[in-house]
Amino acid sequence: MSHITIRKATSADIATIHKLAWRIFPYTYREILTQEQTDYMMEWMYSEANLQDQMDHGHHYLLVFDGEEPLGYVSVEQEAAHLFHLQKIYVLPERQGTGLGKLLFDAAIALIKECHPAPCALELNVNRHNSAVGFYERMGMHKDRSGDFDIGGGFYMNDYIMRMEI
Repeated sequence: MSHITIRKATSADIATIHKLAWRIFPYTYREILTQEQTDYMMEWMYSEANLQDQMDHGHHYLLVFDGEEPLGYVSVEQEAAHLFHLQKIYVLPERQGTGLGKLLFDAAIALIKECHPAPCALELNVNRHNSAVGFYERMGMHKDRSGDFDIGGGFYMNDYIMRMEI
């Protein structure tokens, strides 16, 4: 890694997040989700209008760069007085395994602590068949519960809800 930086995303970065998502999300879920569900979820989570709506309603995005090249992103949202949700954390496939995910995860924790200095919890949903479960366990999270969540369009997310205290 040459010149890695992380910064908070703004509305001006929506196109960058959208492009990154189209490179990362379908690749990540290629063996887990059908093409139809991937297409549905990409529109639901990553259309530029939906990204703007997320930012307008409390999602805080951070972007990681190598120089000027965007490599990934993380999004956190406060869900309750003492509960935050890690909504998204993704790194380009060719840069996975290089420590960028840990940098983004740590930056998300730092952002939460800055917004909420009191003790709180962080939760996230991760597909039960996603190899990222091991990554989250290494970051200090544990499987708290699981569920099958109707996301519309006849599709479900079959997830673990992982949790850690901050």
